[in-house]
Amino acid sequence: MILARFKALTVMNCLMAVNLLLFLGACKVEKEKSHFAKKSTPDQVLKVLKEGNQRFVEGKATHPHTDSKRLIQAGKEDQGNHAYATVLACSDSRVPVERIFDAGIMDLFIVRVAGNVCDVDEIGSIEYGLAHVNTPVLVVLGHTQCGAVTAVTHGVLGKGHALERNIPPLVDNIEPAVKRAMQTYPDQKGDAIIPMAIEANVWQAVEDLFMESPATRNLVKQRRVKVVGAVYDVGTGKINWLPEVNVAAILKTVESNPQRAKNAMAAKAH
Repeated sequence: MILARFKALTVMNCLMAVNLLLFLGACKVEKEKSHFAKKSTPDQVLKVLKEGNQRFVEGKATHPHTDSKRLIQAGKEDQGNHAYATVLACSDSRVPVERIFDAGIMDLFIVRVAGNVCDVDEIGSIEYGLAHVNTPVLVVLGHTQCGAVTAVTHGVLGKGHALERNIPPLVDNIEPAVKRAMQTYPDQKGDAIIPMAIEANVWQAVEDLFMESPATRNLVKQRRVKVVGAVYDVGTGKINWLPEVNVAAILKTVESNPQRAKNAMAAKAH
């Protein structure tokens, strides 16, 4: 009888030890998740983004980090301990950024503007996301059927319409992209050029960012940040990831341009 009790206690102690190890392992995983942004490389983050979009497309989204626990965290913790990517996206309502990446609260630092252009406000926001929120990836995300690119294309083709006074200065960054697309694809006439212009506009945003942001250029050259281009299909939910070599080529071109901004930091106020 004593031997039986001894065996029972031994089994119980083993089970308690196993449960303790499982608990400690879970705590470790949770801790690693909470510091994802600081411990992940750009390539690891890209993998997470791509897998999230794949879940979204397949109808298998997990909707992470959207519960009350995450809200409590958001009220107490620094987003820099959680956000793993900065995304420049269009304001279009058909591009719900967190959803298409199957991400949640504090996961993404998002900059949204019509036409996903890179002007002063957007570049400043991106610099904050990369240098202060410490996200290791920037996604410049265009999308199919972009109204801003379409409007600029129509204007270049001579069939545009009147716009409110503040819209032309907003979308003037898109015009070089449209003209470049027309030069690259001379056989595409009329609205057929718009998909090519949408992609060209992604690269235009990357170029504008590099031209005006030495801080971003430095982070990319130090391999602390990776900039990638992509186009989201509003009809399928799928993201088309553009060639990363194009970013390197744009950076090289900008670095040789004497007109590029050279001072990474703003002048101190007197």
